[in-house]
Amino acid sequence: MGTASSMVSPSEVIEDVYGGEGGEACEIPVEVKPKARLLRSSFRRGPRVIGASFKSTGSVELEYAAEYERLRKDYEIFRVSKNNEIASMQKKEAKLDEENKRLRAELQALQKTYQKFLREKESALEAKYQAMERAATFEHDRDKVKRQFKIFRETKEKEIQDLLRAKRDLESKLQQLQAQGIQIYDPADSDSDDNRTTVTTAGTQCEYWSGGILGSEPSMGSMMQLQQTHRGPEFAHSLIDVEGPFANVSRDDWDAAVASLLQVSPHVSQALWSNTVRCYLIYTQETRAELQAFIQTHSLRLQRFCEGLGHFYLNVSFPEEKAALYAAERRQEIKRSSVCVLLLKSSVSSCVVEDVEEAFVETPDSRPLLLYLRTGERKGEKEEVSTLSPSTRDLLERVNKADKSAKLKVVDHAGSVEEGAALIFTQLERVIKQELLGLELEESGAVEEREEEDSGDVLWDLHDEQEQIEAFQQACSSASRFSFQKYVDRLNDMVAAPPPTPPLLVSGAPGSGKSLLLAKWLIELQQKHSPNALILYHFTGHPLSTSTDPVLIIKRLTVKLLQHFWSISGLSMDPSKILEEFPRWLERLSAHHHGNIIIIIDSIDQMQNAERHMKWLIDPLPANVRVLVSVNVETCPQAWRLWPTLHLDPLNPREVKSLISTECVNSDIKLAKDQEKKLERHCRSAATCNALYISLLARLITHSRSSWTLERTLQQCALCQGTVSLYRLGLKSALDSLSTDQEKHIMKELLCLVCASHNGISESEALELFPDLSFPALTSLLHNLERLLIITYACGLIHFQHPQACEAVNQEFLDGGKCRGSYSEKIIRFFSEQVTWRVADELPWLLQQQEDRSKLQMSLLNLFVSQNLYKRGHFSELLTYWQFVGKDKCSMATEYFDSLKEFEKTCESEQSMSRLANLYETLGRFLKDLGLLSQAVAPLQRSLEIRETALDPDHPSVAQSLHQLAGVYVHWRKFGNAEQLYKQAMEICENAYGPEHSTVARELDSLSLLYQKQNKYEQAEKLRKRSVKIRQKTARQKGHMYGFALLKRRALQLEELTLGKDSADCAKTLNELGVLYYLQNNLDAAKMFLTHSLEMRQRVLGPDHPDCAQSLNNLAALHSERKEYESAEELYERALDIRKRALAPDHPALAYTLKHLAMLYKRRGKLEKAVPLYELALEIREKSFGPKHPSVATALVNLAVLYCQLKQHSDALPLYERALKVYEDSLGRLHPRVGETLKNLAVLSYEEGDFENAAELYKRAMEIKEAEPSLVCGKAPSRHSSSGDTFSLRSPALPHTSR
Repeated sequence: MGTASSMVSPSEVIEDVYGGEGGEACEIPVEVKPKARLLRSSFRRGPRVIGASFKSTGSVELEYAAEYERLRKDYEIFRVSKNNEIASMQKKEAKLDEENKRLRAELQALQKTYQKFLREKESALEAKYQAMERAATFEHDRDKVKRQFKIFRETKEKEIQDLLRAKRDLESKLQQLQAQGIQIYDPADSDSDDNRTTVTTAGTQCEYWSGGILGSEPSMGSMMQLQQTHRGPEFAHSLIDVEGPFANVSRDDWDAAVASLLQVSPHVSQALWSNTVRCYLIYTQETRAELQAFIQTHSLRLQRFCEGLGHFYLNVSFPEEKAALYAAERRQEIKRSSVCVLLLKSSVSSCVVEDVEEAFVETPDSRPLLLYLRTGERKGEKEEVSTLSPSTRDLLERVNKADKSAKLKVVDHAGSVEEGAALIFTQLERVIKQELLGLELEESGAVEEREEEDSGDVLWDLHDEQEQIEAFQQACSSASRFSFQKYVDRLNDMVAAPPPTPPLLVSGAPGSGKSLLLAKWLIELQQKHSPNALILYHFTGHPLSTSTDPVLIIKRLTVKLLQHFWSISGLSMDPSKILEEFPRWLERLSAHHHGNIIIIIDSIDQMQNAERHMKWLIDPLPANVRVLVSVNVETCPQAWRLWPTLHLDPLNPREVKSLISTECVNSDIKLAKDQEKKLERHCRSAATCNALYISLLARLITHSRSSWTLERTLQQCALCQGTVSLYRLGLKSALDSLSTDQEKHIMKELLCLVCASHNGISESEALELFPDLSFPALTSLLHNLERLLIITYACGLIHFQHPQACEAVNQEFLDGGKCRGSYSEKIIRFFSEQVTWRVADELPWLLQQQEDRSKLQMSLLNLFVSQNLYKRGHFSELLTYWQFVGKDKCSMATEYFDSLKEFEKTCESEQSMSRLANLYETLGRFLKDLGLLSQAVAPLQRSLEIRETALDPDHPSVAQSLHQLAGVYVHWRKFGNAEQLYKQAMEICENAYGPEHSTVARELDSLSLLYQKQNKYEQAEKLRKRSVKIRQKTARQKGHMYGFALLKRRALQLEELTLGKDSADCAKTLNELGVLYYLQNNLDAAKMFLTHSLEMRQRVLGPDHPDCAQSLNNLAALHSERKEYESAEELYERALDIRKRALAPDHPALAYTLKHLAMLYKRRGKLEKAVPLYELALEIREKSFGPKHPSVATALVNLAVLYCQLKQHSDALPLYERALKVYEDSLGRLHPRVGETLKNLAVLSYEEGDFENAAELYKRAMEIKEAEPSLVCGKAPSRHSSSGDTFSLRSPALPHTSR
């Protein structure tokens, strides 16, 4: 075997089948091993051997030559091999270079494409933002035009139908007359207009509403839209079957009943008279020490506590030695008192007995009562026991006998005076906190902190609301003296006029009785009209008070409007937006309200820039909205004079005589004939026969304290030719009735201070301003001035009863206003030393009136003043002050932030740091409302940092800061950050309060709205449902909007009506009482009254009367609430049997009972028994409303759902399709009902395996849901709504269509 060199020559080329470049041939080097002998000889070393033979030498050379040749060949092979490798590497390098160039070109192309897409994205975003801005710009005009067109179209269609109906009636009458041979006279044949009569009624359109007449017949679409407002059985989803104001009230939506009661009984606490805790103290000479110790040591603490909650505190007491001089004042103060305290030891005086009889015996249930009985006194280790006198013992027995409800609290004390005063303070503090202010007490007796819903802005000031209530009550009491019946009838006619109806103008001279007329008409309206009528009112005070601020007025009306529709979370705080959005809220909510919305605004011309801020009155009002405004004739804007007007005429002589005679009879004064004639001659001009002038004149004549004789009074009154001059005479008469110069001086000073103030002066402030003035002297003075109609009380403040009284003080005591500045300075000095909520009311306004910008700025930088104004809802007032100072929004924010930093340097304690965090948070919210989001973040973050450091990272206040900060991120559309903060806040609230607290519901609502903005509708819906359940449960436990207190008060009134004999009315009252207790979750009491109502109806009306079916239905609902389904089923079946026999087959009440019994069958799994009931309910609805009514479609859907649950899909499909067509034809293709039906159809298709059709239907349903406008932000669907009667199918999630 030879070597490899013998097999392959160097020049041969073979094919490389394993590698190479695509079959290219290359030289393969071959390694050849030399023989061992040759290798050994070739590497042998050493000297050449001399003398060797030639043969041996030649052989060696031959061997070297052979080795050389072999090595040369090896080298050549190696060289060729490496050359081949180099050539191959060069080819690969060239190929990689080409590939690199190609990839570089592609990368450059991709970069260019990316830049192009980026530019397109930026331009698209910019176009989107521009489109959004344009949409926001045109939204107002579009909504306005849409609203006007809708109202105009509906109105004209109704007019056309009325005209066509009237035309048919006239044609039929004409034919009857012609058939009788009577010739009809045609006025067109006459040449003159003398025989024509023009009739103008209250509802006649004036030039304000002039316009073209539609020349077309109403379309079917519009007629269907009008039919939509009919309230069919689907809206009656209540389990409780009642009549009157509590109709259709269910446990999940009982706020409707509260809303109807709120119109008559506002939610402001009725325990306090005029926002003042008046503590009436009755004491004797023996207990004077305890009284003085209490006033000096403990009274100030109660005053500070009440002022911290926004109330006044006043100790009312009359010295025993002077009490007889103030008999009338004592009776009046007892009536006004919030709590009465009696301090006794052994004996009593006659004045004490009178006060105790009035407060403790005659009216023991009118107020909390406290009796302090000092039984003895400790002297060393002995106790001296005091003996009660017979008169005292008899008085205590009468007090004990009158205390039937055991409300009297007795403090029996035998210790020192200081200990007795401390015991009085402890009991009185508990009474004030628990019974008067409604604060909850823990078992230890400490007050549980009230949780303020401080996550959002305070919507209105409680003081403003109470001022409105008191103004309305005062007008009602004054109106009882006048007979406005002719005006009331005309107002009723004007309100009942067909739409469109512009605002109704009640005009008259100052003092003509416009406010009294509106108040009296409002009372009759509440008593006589349907409870569905929603009545909103506002009475303004003097022209410069906060009650004339148009922003506060509109915000208050908006809040009261939204209060009846579950939620108020959509209200903006921006003053300009409040004025702009009110017409939209009015339009939206009026479309969903079944009844009229009546808005009454008194003295609208006294508002600041009324014509500019009330532009919404110029626009056409919704069809069911009526607006009444009162104005003075002299100050009425010209544009409003075209509205329908009711002008108040001066009083006629008979009314003047009746009014004065009534006042004289009440005061035991008899006028002579010549005096009556003199008054009659005097009261003939327009200025001397208006309601205010005559009322004041009668009070002056009967002024018991006046030192003037009756004849002199009449002579002086005859010289007055106007109300202001008569008021000045009243001031002189009041001054003359005072005995000392000091009292006269105090009266002048007090009235001047009231005139110079913003909203008035409180009694406690008057006592501080005049240290020498005692309370009996003050109350006597105020009682006298109130009797003369000069002053009145509003929210605890003394102010003038009429602007003309203020003008009289201005002329009489202030020299026409020239001396006002000194009194303003006095008030400024007084409030500069105070730290109460009253400082924010008075100090900035007074500094603005004096145009002292530097002091005003310093006052606004008092952070507690600004915080008080903002948190009470006086947002626009705060902005007005800063605008007067000359600061824009950004500089104002900087000023506040710098001021807070300076204040932070002085904060060291935990309490001060907590207050600092509250101030930072208020500033952040304020800036957020101003739209300064970037500047709002810093104070909110600082508030969060302080609370986490000073309190605890898991403290509820930290959750509040997180909530506010998340709101800023939502405005910035940084939804990820906002979601994280909301979830963190919710976790803190759940750990602190539990998973079913109202604060948790607040965070759930916020997260739900956030998910809606991100189009995550399923997640949003889950959170919203959970929030609704929490709020409903909270409402039942604590009472939504003081609902329980109102319902309990109504229940007590109804209980008094049930004490009579058995009658149908008494049974009806018992039924309503049972409903009220049912709404309060007091099921035991509800069952007792409902059972009593059923038994009485069976005795009086018979067991088969339909009213018995109502009681059975309500008892069935009660058992169903308790999950006693067998009893509920039996009662429902009895009610159904009675209604089948007593009512027509198509009566809605029969369908009502059928529906609830069917629902109960369905709940218990008796689907087969439920089917015929649903079929019968469908048949009744078809007969009652026709086959194309939405109520019929609802019954179809309910029956189809039942078929689906029975797996009868073939029967369900045509019902769904028919219901869908009815909904689309009657309600429109984008109505939520259409979306619900499409979703049910999608589920049905999915269960049958038709996934493609299911996905398409589900997609349509989601499009309708996304397009559905939100009526009120965060509003839970009421079970009054049409969706409350439709079932929904539960099914697996539908597959999404691939994109």
